[in-house]
Amino acid sequence: MKAFWNERYSESEYVYGKAPNAFLREQLQRISPSAALFPAEGEGRNAVYAARLGWQAFCFDYSEMGRKKALALAEEAGVPIDYQVADLHEYHFPRQTFGLVGLFFAHQPPADRKFLHEQCYESLRPGGMIILEAFAKGQAKYQSGGPKQEELLFSEEELRSDFPGLEIQYLEEMETTLSEGPYHSGAARVIRLAGKKANAEHQTT
Repeated sequence: MKAFWNERYSESEYVYGKAPNAFLREQLQRISPSAALFPAEGEGRNAVYAARLGWQAFCFDYSEMGRKKALALAEEAGVPIDYQVADLHEYHFPRQTFGLVGLFFAHQPPADRKFLHEQCYESLRPGGMIILEAFAKGQAKYQSGGPKQEELLFSEEELRSDFPGLEIQYLEEMETTLSEGPYHSGAARVIRLAGKKANAEHQTT
């Protein structure tokens, strides 16, 4: 898979566009900047956008070509980002550090997905937010991108199970129209999640 993504990101254009994910842009309007983590960040569009708003943006992906294009995009925008090349089992997730974790179309096999979501939750500081968008189970019949294997697609039940401690503020599966470069374009079935990690005083029993 690493070779696949390096080949895709070697294209001269930004294959998912330079603009941030629309759901992220909407949600960041109501969150004060702090430190943010973007796993599986690809070409950096979301991390760079957050950095432009004053966030300290950290991200990782296992594609060297993705990192190269992300750093070029950050330089174009005049903002710093911290981008590491690592897969989700190599990356060191610091505990209770981030005010935001942004997960966008980070599709993994079920065991890896659960591991990633657990690590992301643990890396949030109390009060921190997870903002997620991914393709839902019904996406397999659409031609707008994403994996075709149902086990790699998302459901509301899986997300509730993966984030049992998250105070879910918004969770919805919907049809939308994507305009995120040539590989995310057209009608799509997606699922969106916004939730907050409980403050420390609410985590005791």
